[in-house]
Amino acid sequence: MVRSSAQNVDQYLAEAPEARRAALTALRALCREELTGFREVMAYGMPAYERDGTGEIAFADQKQYISFYLMRTDVRDAFTGRLALHDMGKGCLRFRDPRKIDFTLVRDLLRATAATHGTAC
Repeated sequence: MVRSSAQNVDQYLAEAPEARRAALTALRALCREELTGFREVMAYGMPAYERDGTGEIAFADQKQYISFYLMRTDVRDAFTGRLALHDMGKGCLRFRDPRKIDFTLVRDLLRATAATHGTAC
């Protein structure tokens, strides 16, 4: 995993490769729009969104792809069918081409996360 030493998300985005900056900025905007009541922080060198002190969502610019971390197993389980169509690890949705990020899926995952409280893994 590529870890950034950025102190805040603005700095993180400014340091991102130009080819990925627009996609990362769009992910941030979507998180800020949908995750009402969450706090935006830098955690483990990446932008993360916490509620009540617990990180539930994060994203990162990796060497080979952009990662979207969904840390709620209940939300992942509810979207098993849709997530199966993508490159998905245990809790990380990977987008190798920033132009092909499924923002509709990401928005739905964010809305489901915001709608209920659950346990983050």
